[in-house]
Amino acid sequence: MAEAPVDIIERQLQEIIQDLYEISVQVYGYQGPETSEALLHKIKSLTQHLIQISHTIPHFPASIPPEVIEYVESGRNPDIYTREFVELVQKSNEHMRGKMLAFGSFRDVLAEEIGSGLPELKEEVERVVRETGGRK
Repeated sequence: MAEAPVDIIERQLQEIIQDLYEISVQVYGYQGPETSEALLHKIKSLTQHLIQISHTIPHFPASIPPEVIEYVESGRNPDIYTREFVELVQKSNEHMRGKMLAFGSFRDVLAEEIGSGLPELKEEVERVVRETGGRK
């Protein structure tokens, strides 16, 4: 079974993080020319992993909204962006639900008034109300 694109990216990121960690350990314990070969090997490994991920990213099926990228680049937590976005969507949904209820109520009142004012249209009005989710 083929590896999922997210799993591929995750594995490649883990390799890059591991390379960076090992480079930082080697730089911290640098002892001159005798350790430079290992450090050079790790830098080459990091370069190869960065090249790999740069070739994988264009085939990644997900897109990140520019707002999230700006949020992260400005040093903010993307989880906060997500929470604020969810709260905004909830408010919008509540507002839209209120509009739907108001229009439904208006439809029912209008149907009642049309039905009492024009009895010959009562059956047609009841059909329209039923087909639009009304109470009749």
